[in-house]
Amino acid sequence: MEIGFTLLALLASVFSGAILVAVLENANKQKIIKMLLAFSGGFLLSIAFIHFLPELYHHADHNIGLYILLGFLIQLLLEFFSGGIEHGHIHHHGHGKIPWGILIALAIHSFLEGIPLAAPFTGYELATTHHHGSNNTLLMGIIFHQIPVSIALMTLLVSANIKKTTIWLIIVLFAVTTPLGLITGIFSESVLNSLNFDIILAIVVGMFLHISTTIIFETSENHKFNFVKLISIILGFVVAIFMH
Repeated sequence: MEIGFTLLALLASVFSGAILVAVLENANKQKIIKMLLAFSGGFLLSIAFIHFLPELYHHADHNIGLYILLGFLIQLLLEFFSGGIEHGHIHHHGHGKIPWGILIALAIHSFLEGIPLAAPFTGYELATTHHHGSNNTLLMGIIFHQIPVSIALMTLLVSANIKKTTIWLIIVLFAVTTPLGLITGIFSESVLNSLNFDIILAIVVGMFLHISTTIIFETSENHKFNFVKLISIILGFVVAIFMH
């Protein structure tokens, strides 16, 4: 896969979510966020269990599990500042106030996700390299999750009555964080030869596990069964299995 297509796909995932907010009614936004999050939760959990975890444990260092756990804990810490917007929680802020904590936490999360995408463009052999389409699977996981997150972020910014120009500037900055991680990964490996992509991928997988399990555990609302969200999760499972 060419790097230009990867960068374009990453940018499009964020902008498509933001544009949806601009054209949909509030009630529809919430429904779409929940369905897309449920789908992405099922997809992320599936690719972690049937693809990344087996490959990492089989081919990477025997301590790789520590880095997966580290990623889980990093995401737990980030959500302390983001308020859980990664899995659809939208906490309204004061009039005209930019939610810096949320933006910084999202930026760190997105930046880290982008780094292991750089591996195939540097000639680095990931533990998952021998599995055809591994980078495509990671890319699809990021895209499927970025769309509902960008919808939630755009909804939050609009509800905070922030100026439209500022909102779109924030969306642009958020959109470029994952591509920036990818570019940083390419630069660090090609010029500095200083990255272990397997370790960074393990951290990202740990983050995926935290996000996906949280989404799935929150499938029921007020302890009521939600059939549509269950179907969305199962669909995420199915798509991931067929990609495997």
